[in-house]
Amino acid sequence: MSRLVVVSNRVGDMTASTQSGGLVTALGDALRDGNGIWFGWSGEVVEEGTPAGLNLERQGNVTIATQPLTGEEYDHYYLGFSNRALWPVFHYRLDLADFDAEAANTYHNVNTRMAKSLAGLLAEDDVVWIHDYHLIPMAAELRKLGVENRIGFFLHIPFPAPEIITAVPHHEWLIDTMFAYDVVGFQTEQDVQNFGRYAEQTAAVMTPETHPFRTAQRKLKVKCYPIGIDVDAFASMATTPEAAERIRHLRRGTISHHVIGVDRLDYSKGLPDRFRSFRRFLEMFPDHRKTTVMMQIAPPTREELTAYSEIRTELEQLSGAINGAFGDFDWTPVRYIHRSVPRDVLAALFRGSNVGLVTPLRDGMNLVAKEYIAAQSRQDPGVLVLSQFAGAAADLTEAIIVNPYDADEVAAAIHAAITMSLEERRERHDALLQRIRQRDVARWRTSFLEDLRAEAA
Repeated sequence: MSRLVVVSNRVGDMTASTQSGGLVTALGDALRDGNGIWFGWSGEVVEEGTPAGLNLERQGNVTIATQPLTGEEYDHYYLGFSNRALWPVFHYRLDLADFDAEAANTYHNVNTRMAKSLAGLLAEDDVVWIHDYHLIPMAAELRKLGVENRIGFFLHIPFPAPEIITAVPHHEWLIDTMFAYDVVGFQTEQDVQNFGRYAEQTAAVMTPETHPFRTAQRKLKVKCYPIGIDVDAFASMATTPEAAERIRHLRRGTISHHVIGVDRLDYSKGLPDRFRSFRRFLEMFPDHRKTTVMMQIAPPTREELTAYSEIRTELEQLSGAINGAFGDFDWTPVRYIHRSVPRDVLAALFRGSNVGLVTPLRDGMNLVAKEYIAAQSRQDPGVLVLSQFAGAAADLTEAIIVNPYDADEVAAAIHAAITMSLEERRERHDALLQRIRQRDVARWRTSFLEDLRAEAA
């Protein structure tokens, strides 16, 4: 079988005994089986003029190939165009988007530089799988260098409607580079439709002469590949003796209802709205005061960006206001944790919580929703409350689906979840568990790579 080459903004640690999730878990086995390469940014930021050479390291039978970024590249490629322009636009937050010509130019240049480094590592029959919004033009840059390998791309975040994406200056160039791929994968059918609508609206002005990546020889396959999790691996972490002890500790005292949310501290996750919804729950259903606690775990991310530091301040103020208004000497309604928590601890917290509150304002998929389901006891499962704007909502229809902007609706959903009968909870959970097993991470990986390795039609 041809060797797999994975390309992503950051690479994973293939030597870790337990993985933190994401791409490492999803792609580790495929890379190991094929003596593959993982290529990306090393995470290192160096001074201007420092040689940005390629570092090669063997981890088992996988080659880890990394390069540093300069300070200017980090500011403009990563923080700038990737996370101040593309991230907010792709999450429908035009109000937070910052379009800077220098940042866009650096984004292009970094993709060009990395493509040159990657091209030197490729064998003729390698299959290349590029991931996410940081590296959209990578295949186009490889094609310019004469690389004719099969190249696929998977977007982990939403692909917005054409009316939104056209707000990006030079969007025509950016999206047209996606036609340099052989396979482009999205999380949901809605994303596929949005890409198709964009292509239809711009097709009249795009020709092979002006846009050379649209060729008669290369057939682009665009398809929905919803990403999943390793269900059994996550479930096993929730059923260890250590997990059982954590659950016993969590359920001590008079608290009978635990509501949990786990999200990076990002404006797309709707955390301030979630806190306000929980406050509304306490107002609407006073009988549940002193017996219900919401724990929100929100690890920091991209703290250099103003929008993120503002969310942290807002959450601290909201949690303090809720605890001040409703708390008592023996009850703190909101437990807000602003740090990373190990996955085995999260698994136990999920299993010990009656309600999984997953209410992003926009999300590509949201694997926390699937992890919450996997962690539950089938004899006495909790209930998932899920935003209609998470990609996972397309599949997980037995969850309580809510509009995260409607505080009263979310509050009522929390009440419905904690008062739901055991029979209904079991029925919902059985259906959800079957669904996440059907569309687990192995199926996601296998289905994409089968299409990518197939001969062009």
